[in-house]
Amino acid sequence: MLNIEKYGAVDIGSNAIRLLVATVVEQEGKDTLFKKTSLVRVPIRLGADVFLEGRISDSNAKRMIDAMMAFKLLMKTHGIKRYRACATSAMREASNGPEIAEQIEKASGLFIHIIDGDDEAAIIASTDLKNLIEDDKVFLYVDVGGGSTELTLFANGKNVASESFKLGTVRLLEERVDETLWDKMEAWIKKETKGYKKISLIGSGGNINTIFKKSGKKLGKPLSYLYLSAYYERLNSLTFDERITELDMNTDRADVVIPATRIYLSAMKWSRAKNIFVPKIGLSDGIIKSLYNEKIAAEMEVNS
Repeated sequence: MLNIEKYGAVDIGSNAIRLLVATVVEQEGKDTLFKKTSLVRVPIRLGADVFLEGRISDSNAKRMIDAMMAFKLLMKTHGIKRYRACATSAMREASNGPEIAEQIEKASGLFIHIIDGDDEAAIIASTDLKNLIEDDKVFLYVDVGGGSTELTLFANGKNVASESFKLGTVRLLEERVDETLWDKMEAWIKKETKGYKKISLIGSGGNINTIFKKSGKKLGKPLSYLYLSAYYERLNSLTFDERITELDMNTDRADVVIPATRIYLSAMKWSRAKNIFVPKIGLSDGIIKSLYNEKIAAEMEVNS
């Protein structure tokens, strides 16, 4: 006997807004399956507003409301049982972030949770990421977004250190990053990884997912530092238009991919990592897992 439900996760980032619809299949005596049913991505670059002006522009606020109303209808059409919408650094730093969130709730009925870096890391940690963390290996998890980069060091199967840096792709494009922040991230990585041998990276984010997809590698196989470095050189050798036409990139990916790759390469260099694994796990996946875990916890309370 199967119990099948659909869950929805809305990720409001600095570069884009995403709706992930996942089918959750409970099987008696077996592990629950989480299948990605649909992913809709709208490139509303909130960070371009916030990191320059400190607020979300009226035009982008209108686009957000339209997008969230569309997401509400899509979730209704899919028959979503549970959903959660989370906003990260751009809305968190916007002076009118809470006001826009209220407008969206009034128009669409969708409540937005504006979360901090620690919350974001905790949500992502609830995904299948833990299945990748082997007890006898050391991994530096690097999640690069438009507004920030989240770092978590895993050793002996445990989370031993984590930190969030306001070093994101959109923020870098808009030249809103103090150069000393690179030094601070370098110092943190070197300090936390000191004493460990053979460290590997786990990369998360739309940019590294795009690079991995274009590499032709099979899921589960890593990208090497040499490959990523060569790809970075190629990106820099092409114009914005050429990255769109020759590399078949979306317009909102063709610019942010360069600073994102620089962040991943820097993290690999400072941690002495030779490989980066790309499991295609992000905030949306974590939201789905969190919703399911909450459901199970509630059922256990009722039955206890």
